[in-house]
Order: sequence, then structure tokens, then C-alpha cells
Amino acid sequence: MPERKRYLFIIIGFSLLLLFYFMPELKPAVDPAGKEFALSQSGKAAIGLFLLAGIWWVFEVIPIGVTSIAIGLFQPLFHIREAKEAFRDFMDPTVMFILGSLIIGLAFTKAGITRRVAYKMLAVVGEDTRKILLGVFIITAALTHLMAHTAVAATMFPILLSILALYGEGERPSKFGKAMFIGMAYAAGAGSIATMLGGARNPAAVGFFKEFTGQEVSFIEFSQHLLPFGWLSVILIWILMITLFKPEKIKIPGLRETAKDLYKQLGPVTRQEIFVLVVVALALGVLVVQSFVPALKTIDRSVPLLAAGLIFFIVRILTVQDLEKSIPWNIVLLFSGAMSIGFALWKSGAAQWMAVNWLSMLQGAHWLIFVLGISVLVLVMTNFIMNVAAIAITLPVALVIAQYLGVNPYLVLYAATAMAGMPFLLLIGAAPNAIAYESRQFTTGEFFVTGIPASLVILAVLVILIFTLWPAMGMYPLAGL
Repeated sequence: MPERKRYLFIIIGFSLLLLFYFMPELKPAVDPAGKEFALSQSGKAAIGLFLLAGIWWVFEVIPIGVTSIAIGLFQPLFHIREAKEAFRDFMDPTVMFILGSLIIGLAFTKAGITRRVAYKMLAVVGEDTRKILLGVFIITAALTHLMAHTAVAATMFPILLSILALYGEGERPSKFGKAMFIGMAYAAGAGSIATMLGGARNPAAVGFFKEFTGQEVSFIEFSQHLLPFGWLSVILIWILMITLFKPEKIKIPGLRETAKDLYKQLGPVTRQEIFVLVVVALALGVLVVQSFVPALKTIDRSVPLLAAGLIFFIVRILTVQDLEKSIPWNIVLLFSGAMSIGFALWKSGAAQWMAVNWLSMLQGAHWLIFVLGISVLVLVMTNFIMNVAAIAITLPVALVIAQYLGVNPYLVLYAATAMAGMPFLLLIGAAPNAIAYESRQFTTGEFFVTGIPASLVILAVLVILIFTLWPAMGMYPLAGL
């Protein structure tokens, strides 16, 4: 980006922060029950900081990790939160979970597992680049049914780098590389909505639903409704990727044979590979059974992954050089800042104020406009704040309004949960987005622009299911039908 343009966006971002900081007091938001949500001075400043961060991240005016440091710095300077609070979020357990996932992905690479998986997949899929992309997206989405999408993305990332190396374009960005890495991030999100194991937002949404409606949603019921949503989204994402980023090469002649030869050169599976697989399987096993074993529910999800990482350093599979040179600290800082601005919006009341104002405008709307309005709100919010927070803020208010409009509350639940899992606009929306960015195959601006049609695609999927599959399964749009 030219220096003049870079400074322009720096000034625009900072001007928005100052505008909201000095803006006169705004009217409180009022929910359908008459409860008022005032916007405090710290809340106004938080919205300004939120806009500054968005602009600086999208246009990469400074390194994205450094923008995160600015988020922590500006909060005490503009009296949003104390420095201790703002920077405490930089070490939030969610950030530690992302770090643990990255360490596991690094261990897979060091042990040689990633190359083994990549070569095997290419030997099966063949030489057609479009089929290679489809294979990558299917594997990514399938894995997220059983484990958190962050861990899946960290595991897939080095595998994709191995595939990219065989593509033959070197390290320079290519359309194939853009399609593969952006598509992987999107597929991870789409697959993660299919079961309650794909992300913390899923059981959280079901918990809020039970609290406000008294209705239980089982693991099977949840998957029956959102599994088709996830997989239809994956297929459409694949079509979108090969359309927007048509690979330079339709086929890579000799790729299948090359992959087979490279796989043979790896030799038999080593003890180190087996050890890494066993340790990671145990860590992921703890995450999977947490939902069913009460004694494990109190363990934060970052603990098993960090424990696995610790073991790898103890047995010297990983070294301090790996920690210093191979961990993408820019990405870790990115998510640290994302957590900090998310908590700032939430704790200052700014997020609630924005959500209630938006949802209140939908009170007299047609039921379809209401459902799409909720979906768009969650879709936008989850790009900026934690998806669990987006659900916590919007779902309770949406369920109250749904009663007035006669909208089936289950439709509200599934629509909101699906949207919370697919933030396709900003890197901070989900860890897979940021992990994919580390490939250096695309810019934050390219990711944002690609996310617009991708977001429209998943909204279209929602409309299709509302009028076809879900009614056939007995879930009608309006309550009482």
C-alpha cells in the first residue's frame, strides 16, 4: 500500500475513535420488555475503538499484531477500561487455546505427519486442482465435527503448505493458494456448526435457549438440523472458491505419481510420529468427552492442548528455537487484541446497546425479515467479538421478540448459531481465519472482499433450508404450525 494511502487510513481510524469519544450522549436502547440499555461514555469510546481496529486490520496500515497492542493501549488512554483489565484479556484462555493449537500443528510438522497426510491425500485425489481443493475442504469440515475448529485449522495448515509446495508456484501468492487457505478457513467454520463439539458457541446457544424457552435440544436434534446446513455451505464455498480464484493450473501432470514417490521416501511410520499422534489423540479425547463427563467440565479447553505442547517440549520434539521462530506471534497478538476489544464492547454495554437497537427495529417486521435481520446481526457481530458473546447478547432479545411475532424459537436458535460459526469477513472473527492468513497467500483486504459473497451464500443457504428441508423435518417457520 502507498505510504500516503496508509496514513490516510490511519487518520480515518483515529478520527472515528475521537468522533465517538467526544460525541454527545446518545439515547438508550429499549428492548421489547421496556428495559433500557444506556450507552455510557466508555461504551461510546469502545465503539470508536472498535471502528478504528476494524479499519486498521482490514487495510493492514500497521502489522495486525501491532494493531492489537494499540487496542490495549488506547483503552486506558480513552478511559474505556483500566490497563490491567485491557491487557489481562491478552492472556485469556481462548488465546491460550489458539496457542496450544498452533503448537500441536508445529509438532505435526516436525514429526513429519503433515507431509505423510498431504502426500497420501494427493495420491488419492489425483491431479485435478479443483478436486484437491474439494478434498481439503471435506477433510477440514469433517474433522470439526469432533474437535474445535481452531485445532483443526492448526492441524491442516502445515498439510496445506506441503500441498502448495507441490503446486509449483513457490512461495508467491497464487489463485490456487488463495482458494485453498481462505476456503479452509471457511470450511472449518461451516463444519463446526454441525455438532455441539465444533465450538463453545454451540452448547452455549442451546443453554440460553433452554433458559428462555424451557425446551431441551439434544445432541442428535442439534446435528439433524445443522449438519445439512454445514455441508451445503461447504459445497457452495468450494464452488465460490474455484469461481473467484480459478486455479492457474487445471491439472498438475504427474502429481499423483510424485505424491506416491514422496510418500514412499518417508518410509514406515516412525516412533516419533506415533508418539505425537497418541499425545494429540489423548488431548483431543479430553475435549470431546468434556461434554459428557461432569468431572472434566471444569477444565478449560486450553489445558489439554497446552499440556500436549508441554510434553512435546519435555521430550524435545519441539525446541526453544521452534518457539521463537516457528510460532506466528503476530497471529497470537491478533487474537489477544480481538479478545480485548470484544470484552471492552461487552463490559462497557456497547455491544448490548447496538444489538438491542438493531433488533428493536425488527419488532413489526415480516417473520422472514426478522430472522434474516437476526442472522445479519450475529454474522456481523461475530466478526468483531467472541461468537459466544454474540450469541449471549442477541439470542435472549431475539427469542423475546420471536414470541411477539409468532416465530418458531427453534428457527431463531439454529439461524443464530449457524451465523455465529461463520465469520467470513475479518481475520479476528475466528482463529482459522488468522491461521490461514499466516500462509501469506492473501491480504486482509482480499479476505474481507471474498467474505462478502461468502456471507451472502450462507444467508442463501439459510433461506433454502427454511423453506425446504426444515419444514420437511417438522420445523415450520411460525410457531404452532
